Amino acid sequence: MPDTYSFDEAVAALRPAIGADLGSTPAATPDDILHRALRPILKLHNQRLLHLVADYARDYRLPLGTAAPADCERLLDELLRRNARLQHTLTGMVTSLFTTAEYAFYRRHRPEINRRLLELTRQRVLSQAAAVVQLVTEPE
Repeated sequence: MPDTYSFDEAVAALRPAIGADLGSTPAATPDDILHRALRPILKLHNQRLLHLVADYARDYRLPLGTAAPADCERLLDELLRRNARLQHTLTGMVTSLFTTAEYAFYRRHRPEINRRLLELTRQRVLSQAAAVVQLVTEPE
């Protein structure tokens, strides 16, 4: 069986620093998971998240290349809010990089953590809508 401790260390070492005062000891709260895990993991996965959303937008033939910027944001927002397959894929990408303790906390607070994770992802993607449009319109 793999050594959980070394997995946790490796996962934690991958995470980029974020500009938040986290304190010295982690607390077992959704806010702590938000700042210690979700934000760094989403920052680490940023380019992959944009590619994933662009792939879904392309699969669903969203007219991002011809739409006005406000319409692009609206279309991406609807995709992120309504597409359960995309939401499950995003959730899996992020939770796969949780430490053992974070995943145990996630299992007990799944609805709240998923809500926060999807909202953060939505904000991140919508703030970079132009990059998603560029990825969709690029030849493969």
